[in-house]
Amino acid sequence: MDSCHKLAHQILRDRRSRVTDFNSEIHKAASAAMRGQQRIRFMQTVLVVDDSQVDRRLVGGLLQRSGEFQIVYAENGIDALQRIELDIPDIVLTDLHMPEMNGLSLVQSIRSNYPLIPVILMTAQGSEELAVEALKLGAASYVPKRRLGDDLVSTVSHVVEASHVDRGQTRLLNRVVKTETSYVLPNDVSLVQILVTRVRDLMASMRCFVDNDRLRIGIAVEEALLNSLYHGNLEVGSELRDGAHGAYEDLAKDRMTLDPYRDRLIHFTLKLTPEFARFVIRDEGQGFDLASIPNPTDPEFLERPSGRGLLLMRSFMDELTYNDTGNELTMVKAVPTTESEASSD
Repeated sequence: MDSCHKLAHQILRDRRSRVTDFNSEIHKAASAAMRGQQRIRFMQTVLVVDDSQVDRRLVGGLLQRSGEFQIVYAENGIDALQRIELDIPDIVLTDLHMPEMNGLSLVQSIRSNYPLIPVILMTAQGSEELAVEALKLGAASYVPKRRLGDDLVSTVSHVVEASHVDRGQTRLLNRVVKTETSYVLPNDVSLVQILVTRVRDLMASMRCFVDNDRLRIGIAVEEALLNSLYHGNLEVGSELRDGAHGAYEDLAKDRMTLDPYRDRLIHFTLKLTPEFARFVIRDEGQGFDLASIPNPTDPEFLERPSGRGLLLMRSFMDELTYNDTGNELTMVKAVPTTESEASSD
C-alpha cells in the first residue's frame, strides 16, 4: 500500500512539474511574441524606389538584415506617390533614373506634398548632376550605389533619427525673437551630436524654418563640426577614406590620445534671427590650402566617400566661406520668404 501511495505521489509531482514547465514555456513564448510585436511596432518603414527589381531587393535585404526597418517597394516615382498616399513611410530611399517619374521629380513632389518625409538618394555613375540638383531641391542625403554595403544602413538610420527628433517638437518657445550662442567643444563625437540636436531645437523654437529645412541644416552643421574635429583638430586626411578599410577611423582614434591633437578644441557660434541663420565653426588645427579643395559637384567627386560632407554643406546652405588659414568656416542660410517658398514649389 505504501508503495502505491508513493507511486501516486510521484505521478502527481511529475504531472505538476510538466504543467509548470508547460506554463513556463507558454509564458516565454508570449513574452517573445510581445517583444517581437514591439520591435515591429517601433521599426521604421522605408519606401525603396527603384525600377530595377534586383536593386530593390538588394537594398531591401541590406536594410532588413539590420533588424531596424520594415521595407516597402515601388517601381518608379508615380508608384511611390501612390504608396505614400496609402501609408506614409518614415523615409524614402530612391534611385534617380527611372521611367514615368524620375527621382528628381519625386523629391520635388514629396517636398511639396509630404514635407515631413526625408528622402535619401541612391546615386550611380551618370546621375551625379541630377543628384546635386535633387539635394538642392530637398533631398536629405545620398548613398553611392557602389557603397551600399558600407554606408546604406548608417545613412538611413542617421537621417531617420534626425527627422524624428524634429517631429518630437511639441512645445515651441515662440517668444524667442533672435538668439546668439557660443560653445567650445573637445574632440568628442557624442557632444557634436548633442549640439546638432540643440541647434535644431532652437530653430524649431523660432519657427523660422520648416521641418525639412531644419533636418538639412542640422546635417550640414554636423558635417562641418565633424570636419573640424577629424580634418582640423586631428589632422586626419580625407584621402584615407578612399584607402584601406578602417585606416581613417584607426588614425583618428590614435590621435584622440596624442599631443598636440587631443587638447585642441572646436569653437562654434550660432546666430538665429527671423531673417537668417549663421554658423561659425573654428578648429585649432593648422588649416589647409583653400585652392586644394576640389569642386564637390564634380561628377567624379560625388562618388568618393571623402567628398560627402562638403557636397552636403554646399547643397544645403546658401553661403559657405573660409578664412584665409582654412580653419574657420562660416555658413549662412536665409529664412525663406513666402514669395521664395511659392516660387520653389
